[in-house]
Amino acid sequence: MKAKDKKILRLIKIQIVLLLIVVAGVTYYYASGYASQVSALKSEATSIVRKSTVDTFRQIETSEVYDSNGQTISVLKGEKDVYYITYDQIPENVVKALISIEDKKFFEHNGIDYKGITRALITTIREKEITQGGSTITQQLARTMFLTSEKTWQRKVEEIYIASELEQKYSKEQILEFYLNNVYFANGYYGIEAAAKGYFSKDISELDLSQICYLLAIPNSPTYYDPVVNPQNTITRRNLILQAMKNDGIINENTYNSAVNEEITLVRPDKVKNNYVETYVYYCATRALMETNGFEFQTEFKNDDEEAAYNQAYEEAYNQANKTLFTNGYRIYTSIDMNMQNELQNAIDTNLAEFDEVNEEGIFSLQGAGVCIDNSTGMTKAIVGGRSQAVTGYTLNRAFQSYRQPGSSIKPLIVYTPAIEMGYTPDTIVHDVKLEDGPENATGKYEGDITLRRAVAASKNTIAWQLYSEITPQVGLKYLKDLGFSKIVDDDYGMAACLGGLTVGVSPLEMAKGYATICNDGYMRDPTCIQKITDADGNVIYEFEQQEVEVYKENAARTMTDMLQSVLTDGTAKGISLGEMPAAGKTGTTNSNRDGWFVGYTKYYTTSVWVGYDQPRKVPGLTGSSYPAAIWEEYMNVIHEGLVPAEFKKPVEYIGTEEQQEDPEEIEEGEEEEPYGVFDEEFPEGEENQEEDDSYRVITQTFDGTVIPEGAIPDNAMDVQITTTTEPVVEE
Repeated sequence: MKAKDKKILRLIKIQIVLLLIVVAGVTYYYASGYASQVSALKSEATSIVRKSTVDTFRQIETSEVYDSNGQTISVLKGEKDVYYITYDQIPENVVKALISIEDKKFFEHNGIDYKGITRALITTIREKEITQGGSTITQQLARTMFLTSEKTWQRKVEEIYIASELEQKYSKEQILEFYLNNVYFANGYYGIEAAAKGYFSKDISELDLSQICYLLAIPNSPTYYDPVVNPQNTITRRNLILQAMKNDGIINENTYNSAVNEEITLVRPDKVKNNYVETYVYYCATRALMETNGFEFQTEFKNDDEEAAYNQAYEEAYNQANKTLFTNGYRIYTSIDMNMQNELQNAIDTNLAEFDEVNEEGIFSLQGAGVCIDNSTGMTKAIVGGRSQAVTGYTLNRAFQSYRQPGSSIKPLIVYTPAIEMGYTPDTIVHDVKLEDGPENATGKYEGDITLRRAVAASKNTIAWQLYSEITPQVGLKYLKDLGFSKIVDDDYGMAACLGGLTVGVSPLEMAKGYATICNDGYMRDPTCIQKITDADGNVIYEFEQQEVEVYKENAARTMTDMLQSVLTDGTAKGISLGEMPAAGKTGTTNSNRDGWFVGYTKYYTTSVWVGYDQPRKVPGLTGSSYPAAIWEEYMNVIHEGLVPAEFKKPVEYIGTEEQQEDPEEIEEGEEEEPYGVFDEEFPEGEENQEEDDSYRVITQTFDGTVIPEGAIPDNAMDVQITTTTEPVVEE
């Protein structure tokens, strides 16, 4: 056979194979039921667009948030009905920038970018999940108005059909108008005019090219590019948009250089806001809606790739749920008590009033944060993320958005309660001696043989170090992971953690949750503030069901509570008192007095307090027993007024091989309650309130991979997470 004939035969065979594949595909398409599903999706898409009108893209419903007494905390309204602008009011640069970065062939296609879809399909087949969208502006409008961000083939098919129908019913200019008035710009701003007013206090027509591109950076990922929380991320994408415009020949080199070098300054309108309450409520409500939508939260991962995939899925689900808060007319019922909220804010403000230094943005340099949890329910009653002052818009909520090293306040969670589970008791004799390769005590003094109760009360670094060596960092940190502490990283698995030397750190909310767990007999509960979410007609969308997870054994938790009472009566917080109300707590101070903590509780409430600079540096006179304890004492005394003193449940006492549990109410009349391992020792004169200096020192600090001077934080970082390498301080 000639070579030419062989080539023809080969082509015929290939065509037959391809034909068979197509026939097999079509057969499978109909036989498997895909055809009927696609047909149904097409019919639904057609119906959705047919029923739509221009007014469809202007409508919005207002959501409301209520406190524990049913009083309105805030109204959530994305004001697109007020700030809707028509196409002829949209600046030319807005349209050019949008098309350049999002959909270069917008005016040429019929709503679908088939090349983009093919590219996304190939990626989906290769990675066995949908990771790329290939969406046009019209498809994004379809998803924004009529669908969710769920990554399924059905949603993608319906999106394509809706986009195609939109292109047939509305003009290109109308589609751009609808998109720019409905896309989400974070912080409750829907539409570019609302965003211009919200971030710059100007109309969109008054903004220059750089500011326009800055706004258009946000919708790609409203959480990641939030200009309030992550301004540098927004700048990075603004520059990407400007680069795209230059590459497309829309702007020249000089215009590009001028715009990319322009400094962006937000000028946000002043509104009456319950700042810290609202940011926390929105966070909790968004996560509640994510849960309702089927999202499964995760804190542990097999590898970095799994964590990266989860973070991407989390961000997308969060953005989608968060947007609905401002548009779906929800009624959000919370556990927040505004009277308690105001008292906690007042305690922080008054006790830190002497520190009046402010940063370049006019925010107080020295800050404080606090969280109060109701021990009967495990839910948040008050949350303060900083000192109150007249600022525009929302500020960083340090109570749950910032992570700092906890100092010795971490010891009960990862050292002492685990040690009790291993068999230690308050009366166990431990050896407070200078360690060759370990930390120093803050006072520089060592007492030899002492009880474990004394070690806890005096916050002995030497004892915590020895016990943690026995427990091991792997076991100790497992308790924090079980408590849901979210920033435990591989570098934390060293000895410094037992003194609070964590890489990223902990938040006041996490610390309150940890101590509330000890108070709750070792059972951890999620300290959300969302009790119920309904639609505008009262139909329940979400209702919280408190789940308890055992982290510590009951007897160990009760014993720890018993020992933490000694901190207030004979230890580092001696002098801090709630009168006749029994209380337990622990102080914490980090290296060079950068952070001060006090976390404590009664039978009624658990409250954690943190004090420190946003840009960590030494605070003269700051210890856990100074400003943090004073804030805690003032606040807790106020909220316990009128409450009957309530004793903590006693731990099990061991007498030989017999076990006997005595609750306070079970003690017979006239019978004295024997103290459990109480010691008579007191601090040497003048040392009652000396606080530990958690003996580890910083070796290096890095932010975003760059080594920075100790204590320094980049100006653009609001929710700062600094990677810190530490080593224990040992006496030379």
